[in-house]
Amino acid sequence: MHFSAQLTVLAAASLVAAGPSVVGPRQSQKVTVDLNKKYQVIDGFGFSAAFQRANLVVNLKEPKQTEVLDLLFNITTGAGFSIVRNGIGSSKNSNQDHMNTHLPNCPSSPDGTPAYVWDGKDSGQLWLSKQAVRYGVKTFYGNAWSAPGCMKTNNDDANGGTLCGVSGATCRSGSWLQPFANYLIKYIQYYAEAGVNVTHIGFLNEPDFTASYASMLSSGTQAADFIKVLRPALDKAGYTSVGINCCEATGWNVATQHMQQIKSAGVEDMVFAFTSHEYSSRVGSPMNTKRHVWQTEYSDLNGGWSTAWYSNGGAGDGFTWANTVFNAIVNSNLNGYVFWEGIQDRATNNNNNEKLILVDGQTYQVSKRLWAFAQFRNVRPNAIRVGASGGSNLKSAAFQNTDGSIAVVIINSGTSAQTVGVSLSGSTLASPTVSAFLTDTSNDAKAVAVATATDGTASASLPGRGMISFLFKGASNATVV
Repeated sequence: MHFSAQLTVLAAASLVAAGPSVVGPRQSQKVTVDLNKKYQVIDGFGFSAAFQRANLVVNLKEPKQTEVLDLLFNITTGAGFSIVRNGIGSSKNSNQDHMNTHLPNCPSSPDGTPAYVWDGKDSGQLWLSKQAVRYGVKTFYGNAWSAPGCMKTNNDDANGGTLCGVSGATCRSGSWLQPFANYLIKYIQYYAEAGVNVTHIGFLNEPDFTASYASMLSSGTQAADFIKVLRPALDKAGYTSVGINCCEATGWNVATQHMQQIKSAGVEDMVFAFTSHEYSSRVGSPMNTKRHVWQTEYSDLNGGWSTAWYSNGGAGDGFTWANTVFNAIVNSNLNGYVFWEGIQDRATNNNNNEKLILVDGQTYQVSKRLWAFAQFRNVRPNAIRVGASGGSNLKSAAFQNTDGSIAVVIINSGTSAQTVGVSLSGSTLASPTVSAFLTDTSNDAKAVAVATATDGTASASLPGRGMISFLFKGASNATVV
């Protein structure tokens, strides 16, 4: 889109304090993590800064600029995002908030020599990506809303139209499949020259929706036609590790149809991740594919700007988003989750909730939605989701990182505070240290006290409608697979 119970610490227990000590009655709820149960690999969590939103951070003066970058990327004080989704421009200018193309004038025919023009800014996204690299981010997803207009049936990068050369889209000028593949590869090259490695490439955005801005229509079958050209082109150019993502449908139901059509066309193995938004239909049961699946864009487009954690279950509430991401990762087995805009100004779209951070000139405000994502910051790329169960009114998820550490995320769906204990089954961590971080109405991923009993169970207090994450770290004598 554009647009607190208390807990008793036994004599043999040790208290790892990362905040005010909380002691009292015994634990009332217990979550057991089973490392022998393994599910999907996690690619990461992220946001977009498309349509020149990145420039809002570029234009901030210090120390505000670093503060906002920390909120987005710092893995100890911020959300620790690990995926940046950048828009690949197709518009001939940057009027309004459009993303300008690096091919403002196409050759007269598909076999002509393209005159690429690169401004070194890419609507502020290149600068933001370079800052993300400094924070250790390694996953950069370049996503085109449309091909340049000259490559489409309507000769316009906006208002729908279809890529010339795919099934059912014949153009007098010929097929533009190869030139569009070259166009995307040129974008990858520009970023690489600036020190940013694009790891994933997408060529559609909401191809089931005609927009007055950059947009291009496609079915899964038509997408497969282009994938058959793009994959060999990437390999020939030396970008064998760059994954193709497809197809960014407006909702889960259409995305599932696209996936099935691509499978039928025989190119499922050429896709890294099938991608969906959640506007027209929400993430549902797992897709029937052996490839990765990402939710790559969603937000509350209607609600007025809110920084609430819980306000009667509002669509923009932090607590709502805690459950939204949990459902996608745990109940639908997604490998990645990407919010819509990480930052946005007050004027755009009547200052709604489609951003995590409101940047207003040289000031900013942070929504609780960001802190819901921050509870997943210790789930690092390539972590494996493992078994987690137990407790009343608790939603729990556990992940084993590649360094052997274990992250456990728990949501208290009830209205009463609970003392939550977490125990590990099948762990090879030797005498792990445990830390915990709480988010609720009054806390933003705040470090809180953890009590560790002799059996290794780590406990902390979790308020009603609160969210807590535990991180178990220690020496491991086993290789994580």
